[in-house]
Amino acid sequence: MSTISRQQPASVSTAAAARSHRTAELFDSTAHVTPRSRKQILDELVVINIPVADSLASRYAARGIPVDDLVQVARLALIKAVRNFRTEMGGDFLSYAVPCIRGELRRHFRDAGWMVRPPRRVQEAEYRVNDGKATLAQALGRDPSPAEIAAEVGLDEATVLEVLSLDGCFTPDSLDKTLPSGDTGTSSLADRLGTVEDGYDHSETRAVLAPLLARLGDRDRLVVKLRFVDGLTQREVGERIGVTQMQVSRILSRILDQLRDGLGDAEELRAA
Repeated sequence: MSTISRQQPASVSTAAAARSHRTAELFDSTAHVTPRSRKQILDELVVINIPVADSLASRYAARGIPVDDLVQVARLALIKAVRNFRTEMGGDFLSYAVPCIRGELRRHFRDAGWMVRPPRRVQEAEYRVNDGKATLAQALGRDPSPAEIAAEVGLDEATVLEVLSLDGCFTPDSLDKTLPSGDTGTSSLADRLGTVEDGYDHSETRAVLAPLLARLGDRDRLVVKLRFVDGLTQREVGERIGVTQMQVSRILSRILDQLRDGLGDAEELRAA
């Protein structure tokens, strides 16, 4: 752990001390009370310590989960901690409650927070890095460097850098995000996406149809070429091969049925 001094403002320290003292008093008073009175005391304990739960929830803000959801998770964890804390075991309530709340927040993120799920090792390091980053930022009055965070949480700097690059795993960048674009000013992320290349589909179609077309007679292949490659109308095709438009329509219908049957046979062979 880092040896950086973490002096809190006097008002914050005073409020925390008062809350801790009142919390201890209330827990002590639950020893000999009726169940109804105990419930009222536990409710007051929750209210007194809600700022602690909310503060822990705020450390996980802006990571892809609504703050209201995080606050709800943290407060429910606080309620559970208040109910489960045993005064006879000794110790300070917050020393017990804070890890419980943090654990619930981490579980919530593990289950619902990742848009792109990184390795478990990196997920676990992420919690430590962000806790250490928040603590150092408060103590230093600025964003800590990766080296300072690494020293604080006991991880190597490479792991810290890997964790700090995970923001997009929680909240992907919008396609409307503005990006620098050299001399032309700015562009959006969507502007840099590739376009659909129709040529690939055409090539695949030709590859599939080629052996089927090879089975057709010379006149049928000519009809297909004139109609679908050269783009002639049925009347124009009929003039070229010396038949009526109605006959061309029948020829095309027969050819298309043959091609459909051939495609069906090919699919069955691939599936076999």
